[in-house]
Amino acid sequence: MALTPSSMPALGTPAPDFTLPDVTTRKQVSLATFAEHPVLLVMFICRHCPYVKHVQVELARLANEYVAKGVGVVAISSNDAATYPDDAPDSLRDMARELGFRFPYLYDETQAVAKAFQAACTPDFFVYDRARTLVYRGQMDDSRPGNGRPVTGDDLRRALDAALAGEPPLPNQKPSVGCNIKWRPGNEPAYA
Repeated sequence: MALTPSSMPALGTPAPDFTLPDVTTRKQVSLATFAEHPVLLVMFICRHCPYVKHVQVELARLANEYVAKGVGVVAISSNDAATYPDDAPDSLRDMARELGFRFPYLYDETQAVAKAFQAACTPDFFVYDRARTLVYRGQMDDSRPGNGRPVTGDDLRRALDAALAGEPPLPNQKPSVGCNIKWRPGNEPAYA
């Protein structure tokens, strides 16, 4: 397992526009899809990564809980499926069904969307306020495979609650860590 931290782009950065296919519905989903939501959570995840597997049950529970509170939620996989077939759209569709996702799960085949968000690892979390400016980027919580800490989603929950309440971004945001995004050869971004 290659341990990679999130790139932690500057708070206040605008949400990048995107249009990608949902692996479950095959419909195109874009930033505009979430225009009516007061807060947007964007998660870069995949199926094969042990760091994602470690948190995926709580990740699904947390995301579905905040969908019910009106938060726009979208998961994106940007891994090279040619090298990592578990991260191909059909396998991602199975993952979404198995975990009961009630939000879109998109496949970023060109990896352009991951680059636009400066996503670096799986899982990597980004929270945007009503104006679609970045108010949180970082970890779900302090739990990691093998460290014995419970998976709670506490950091991400606090960030989402603060954004829903219109409060300022949380201080002391900690980077997420996980597997690096599996870039296609020659497609690695400068920040990776």
